[in-house]
Amino acid sequence: MLRRTSDIFVKVAERWMPDPLVIAIFLTAVSFVCALLFTDFTAMQSVEAWGSSYWDLLRFTAQMILILALAHVLANTRPVNKALVWLASFVRSAEMAYVGITMFASVAALVSWGLGLILPAVLSLIVANNCRERGIKVHFPLLVACGYCGTLVGMQGLSASIPLILNTPNHFLQDEIGLIGLDKTIFSWWSMSIVLAIALFLPQVMRRLAPDDKDVVEIPAGVRPASTDPVPAEAVTTPSQKLENARWVTLLLAGFGGVYVVRYFAAGGELQLDSLNMIFVVLGLAFADSPRHYIELLCNAARVAGPFLIQYPLYSGLMGLIADSGLGALIVSGFVAMSSTDTLSIWTFFSAAFLNLFIPSAGGQWAVQGPIVTEAAMQLGADIPRVAMSVAIGEVWTNAIQPLYAVPVLTIAGLHIRDIMGYCVVALLAIAPIYLVALAFF
Repeated sequence: MLRRTSDIFVKVAERWMPDPLVIAIFLTAVSFVCALLFTDFTAMQSVEAWGSSYWDLLRFTAQMILILALAHVLANTRPVNKALVWLASFVRSAEMAYVGITMFASVAALVSWGLGLILPAVLSLIVANNCRERGIKVHFPLLVACGYCGTLVGMQGLSASIPLILNTPNHFLQDEIGLIGLDKTIFSWWSMSIVLAIALFLPQVMRRLAPDDKDVVEIPAGVRPASTDPVPAEAVTTPSQKLENARWVTLLLAGFGGVYVVRYFAAGGELQLDSLNMIFVVLGLAFADSPRHYIELLCNAARVAGPFLIQYPLYSGLMGLIADSGLGALIVSGFVAMSSTDTLSIWTFFSAAFLNLFIPSAGGQWAVQGPIVTEAAMQLGADIPRVAMSVAIGEVWTNAIQPLYAVPVLTIAGLHIRDIMGYCVVALLAIAPIYLVALAFF
């Protein structure tokens, strides 16, 4: 049943799924038309709202690009790459590959959203090549989809934007709801139960989507992870080149940054996007072979993170259009109007899932949705941390079919979004009952 369902979605995606940039442009057009039809905004006001908001998420864009780039650097350092090769050596069958990659992605995503995207994608290349050499037929598009879908628990992990925002002093809703500790959001028993359920259930779903051997598409010969090798020793001749290729130089900076990180957390510093990125900077420098090697790894990472430079501002403009026109408030308020104290979390989840297709940024989405749902929670006497987490899990749920975040994974794997989308739709449908049961009964 699962395989037949996935076959339908795979065929539809292969025929009709365009590039993520085309989808973003299409969503902008849809939002523009909806603003004209359902709000008081004129065409010129809509264009003005879009253009004036285009660069509003530059800092957040930089943080997200750095998460991806620094995670990619870390994944391709020799110590981490050796660890991934070691993990890949345990794969003995196609089923082990699908299950293992999905579970590994979930664990990595809980540590960092960026690691959750990059490490499983790199590991997928290693596993697929190992299986190909040993005569184990592994469907490469499904393997990559396993790595991507495994990250769907990421917004309940250490880089979860909304919980981190609520735990950050002077966040924009602090006067209304105060600071909300991570123990009430990502570290609550409720959230961790959802994570555990998905991490155990989703791998079993993904392994059952594998096609028959005759339909398996193996990884193309020559498709491998970026090289982790440093500059050959014979190329180093001058004093300046020796400095560029001296490991003690990067270790010195890594030690400098490491001291700062330790002092920051010892003084009560919180885990935020900037502090998380600083940890990645320190680890990347510590594991790189030299300054030259680190720069080479960073240049390879730029190819993966580059598409975000155009697509994140595009979605920032889209967010501005939806927010300023009142379209976002109209959507969220419509869901809230149907809510009671017991059902607010459920309708908040669905409104977040829908808005995420147009605003694929948890932080940006919270800016639009947060004030409305927290006000509703206070009026209805609902649990505010639970409502906030409903936004977070609704947002991450439809990340399964939001193509923006798949871009770095696809770049590493050399695939198109249409190659994996059919499997992602099945994953989306499969984990929906877990979210709904948790929201309705716990």
